[in-house]
Amino acid sequence: MSEQPTSAQPISSDSEPAPTAQEPSWLPTVGAQAEFAKTVGETDVTLFAGLTGDFAPHHINAEYMRSRPEGQRVAHGALTLSLASTAASKLCADYGLTALSYGYDRVRFLAPVFLGQTVTTRYEVESVDIEKQTAYCQVRATTEDGRLCMVAVHVLYCYRPEA
Repeated sequence: MSEQPTSAQPISSDSEPAPTAQEPSWLPTVGAQAEFAKTVGETDVTLFAGLTGDFAPHHINAEYMRSRPEGQRVAHGALTLSLASTAASKLCADYGLTALSYGYDRVRFLAPVFLGQTVTTRYEVESVDIEKQTAYCQVRATTEDGRLCMVAVHVLYCYRPEA
């Protein structure tokens, strides 16, 4: 049986410093990071359209999009945003945290994501509020050609460990 980490630091075999009074063990440290990359494909967009009911032609109709400025189908913005959830889960797993999403603030879709593109979501803790048990995390998604396609601030509620 392995021991649980005693601080909100990445899980590793090395000894980690104990948290300070300003850094409770159940909150991530400012600067903690995680990353997730995924190639967005036909199946992703089709299943997402079915799940959400968003069958807008720019997502599902290649012929329609050929005559539009983008020239090809684009993934749903909410699908791109959903990749941030995986990055958040990765951060929680890496740092031994239990958290719940309180939502996303200042979400902006800055460039389209085309089918077949790989989106890399970078996730970094910007600040924590001990009293509210929340972490505020910067989310930045880029395509493989380096275009910034989405930004947001993710608000995480962090659970205190059970006694």
